[in-house]
Amino acid sequence: MAKKYVIPLVLLFIIMSAVSHAREIEGINMPESLEVSKSKLILNGAGVRSKFFIDLYVGGLYLQNKSNNPKEIVEGDEPMAIRLHIISSLITSKKMENATREGFENATKGNIEPIKSQIEKFISVFHEKIDKDDIFDLIYSPGKGVEVYKNGESKSTIEGLAFKQALFGIWLSDKPAQKSLKEEMLGK
Repeated sequence: MAKKYVIPLVLLFIIMSAVSHAREIEGINMPESLEVSKSKLILNGAGVRSKFFIDLYVGGLYLQNKSNNPKEIVEGDEPMAIRLHIISSLITSKKMENATREGFENATKGNIEPIKSQIEKFISVFHEKIDKDDIFDLIYSPGKGVEVYKNGESKSTIEGLAFKQALFGIWLSDKPAQKSLKEEMLGK
């Protein structure tokens, strides 16, 4: 008799363990950590990007060590990642492209010329259809660049620390995509 209860109890333990290793935001479970190459990145903070009262995506910032210093994070040359989990069917490829271009303009204070070719390569990832529940992982590795994954599939690698700084600046610069999301990503 006792054996028939062991399997359900083990399954319950596994499910509870999995749940405890994720942070739920707007019904989306953001993992507490990501394995990147040989580095374990921990969830620094996460929040929702909204526009006109519509929730668009959940964004999470992953670092080796927690930090609430946006300048150090943006300028840092160490492994880190941003995860974007799309939660709105209103996001289209064109809207994502336009918002990203605006984000690079804001993050670089209008000086996109030095990284223009990298921006174009990055934005090409958004030419594919974007659906609700798509997940984009933007993973920076020193010496390699930013690897872009869509739903776990590698889409592109964009080289250069200056590009990484501008990309992370979209969410963490003095003129971020959304101030409340920046604060949440910084764990404030």
